[in-house]
Amino acid sequence: MHIAEDTALLERSMMVDSSELNLESEAREEKSSERTLSREVLGVVEAAALAAGRLMGTGKKDGADDAAVTAMRRYLSDVPVNGTIVIGEGERDEAPMLYIGEKVGMCQPGMPEVDIAVDPLEGTNLVAHGLPGAVATLALAPKGGLFHAPDTYMEKLVVGPDAKGKVDINAPVKYNLSILAMSLNRDVQDLTIVILDRPRHEQLIRDVREAGARIKLISDGDLMPAVSAALIGSGIHAVMGTGGAPEAVLTAAAVKCLGGEIQARLRWRHEDEKKRAALMGIDLSEEKVYYTDDLAPSNEIVFAACGITTGDTLKGVNYFGNGARTHSVIMAYQSGLVRFVDTIHLNRERGGRVKI
Repeated sequence: MHIAEDTALLERSMMVDSSELNLESEAREEKSSERTLSREVLGVVEAAALAAGRLMGTGKKDGADDAAVTAMRRYLSDVPVNGTIVIGEGERDEAPMLYIGEKVGMCQPGMPEVDIAVDPLEGTNLVAHGLPGAVATLALAPKGGLFHAPDTYMEKLVVGPDAKGKVDINAPVKYNLSILAMSLNRDVQDLTIVILDRPRHEQLIRDVREAGARIKLISDGDLMPAVSAALIGSGIHAVMGTGGAPEAVLTAAAVKCLGGEIQARLRWRHEDEKKRAALMGIDLSEEKVYYTDDLAPSNEIVFAACGITTGDTLKGVNYFGNGARTHSVIMAYQSGLVRFVDTIHLNRERGGRVKI
C-alpha cells in the first residue's frame, strides 16, 4: 500500500525539529501566521514529492507530474487560506488542476487572502530518468505579493548574500565573476557557476570559462541550484542563463528569505507570448531588469521545497518497507525562519518502526 494518504498529523508527529522542545518558542511561533502557514505548506510539498517519487526512473515524466499535481492540489485544500494560484500549471484550458487563477485552500470567511506559486514537480525529466535535483515547490504571500510572471523565459543572475547589490546583469560576465569572487574572498578559479545545458548558452559558457570559473551544467531545473547559490557552503556560487520566468518568481521568494538576490530580464520566444503578456499589463521591454523585490515584493513570504531525487541541497524520497523519508526546507521571510526538516512517514498497516 502506498503512503500518499498519510495524514498531516502523522507527518508532523514524526518531524525531526529541535525547536519542538522549546515551549516558549512554540508560543511565539503560533502568534505568527507566516510561521503557522510554513508548517501547513510542509505537508503540501511532502505529499507532492511522495507521489512523484514513486515514478522515479520509470520514464513516465507525464505520469510523475500528474501524480505530483494531484497530491499537491488535494493537500492544498486543507490549508487555512483563501488562495489564488498565480504561478501554476498553465491557463485553465491547459490544466485541470493548479491552473492560473484557480482558488485553493479552505476558502472560508476570515482566512487570509494569499497568492500562491507552485511547481509540483520541477524536473519532470529528472524524475523520469532517475537523475538528481527534482523537487516539489511552493511559495505563498499576501495578495499582490508575488509577480504574475508570463509563461515565457527570463535571463537570470542569482547570487548569495555576500554579492547582493554588487553584481549587475547588464555587466559583462567577466566583471560579475570578478565581483563575485571578491565578495566571497576567493579567486575566480574557485567559483562554480550553474548553467542550464542548452544551445542558447554557448556564448555564456565560453565567457565563464574564459574568465576562469568552473561550470556545473545541468539538464533541467534551475530553481534549487539558485537556492543553493544563496546558501553558504553549498559549493554553488551563482546561477546564470535563461530559463523559465515562472521559476524566477519561486526563486525570488526563496533567495529573498535567504538574503540573496536574483536579477532577471524577460526573453520572449514568440509574438504570441508578447500579446498575452500585454493583456496582463506586463512591460514588454527586454531591457527592464526585475530584481528580487520586483518578483517577490511582499515582506510576508513562505517558501517550501521537498526533494524528490537527491540534489545539492535536499535529499530525495527514500522508501522503505513500512513508509518513507523526506527531506524538505521551509522558509519564512519576516520571521527569519529557515528550517530543514527530515520527516518519516509511517504506514501503520505494515507496522511502523523508526530507524535512525
